[in-house]
Amino acid sequence: MQIIMLGAPGAGKGTQAARIASKHTIPHISTGDIFRANIKEGTPLGVKAKSYMDKGELVPDELVCDLVSDRILKDDCTKGFILDGFPRTIPQAEALDKTMSENNMDALKCIDIEVPDGDIIGRMAGRRTCPVCNATYHIVNMPPKEEGKCDKCGMTLIQRDDDKEETVKNRLSVYHDQTAPLIDYYRKKGCLEEVDGTKSSDEVFASIEEILG
Repeated sequence: MQIIMLGAPGAGKGTQAARIASKHTIPHISTGDIFRANIKEGTPLGVKAKSYMDKGELVPDELVCDLVSDRILKDDCTKGFILDGFPRTIPQAEALDKTMSENNMDALKCIDIEVPDGDIIGRMAGRRTCPVCNATYHIVNMPPKEEGKCDKCGMTLIQRDDDKEETVKNRLSVYHDQTAPLIDYYRKKGCLEEVDGTKSSDEVFASIEEILG
């Protein structure tokens, strides 16, 4: 069971990927986790990645692909895996196809969680986070008991920079330019499944489980 999660920032990919991973006992893999693990372990790939990140530069596509290839070939991926945040571009998708083909892996299932941009902006711009315990709230959907205060520790809640409306709009623009073409790529390969992400988290999960069989 090899799964790719697609969808705009804030569509709920990470939440659903974690639920699928837990139910089916397969690893939930994000590029951020891979970077952190390799840097912490001081692997040759991690050292290379850190050299770019320390300078504030993007890690090159080729190195990202090498890190992901290395990760999905580890023993805990023998029953499958879920990729969250990779691939982001067509070249990354082609590199993933090559690794999987060379290692005789099962065909991918690509699940695209569809949420309109307006809904995404409302979800993310309304989020508030506790800077101490990292608890998250939403001013409409899940407000704290006392406005602006964390229920758990009482600290003043903040809006993260990447949740501000202009930032969200910019992230969506980047997504549509760079990542959305993957939808057509996987549709042409016949492995794309689209899910309505405007429904409740449980309903979205039920739809995904139906796809996975």
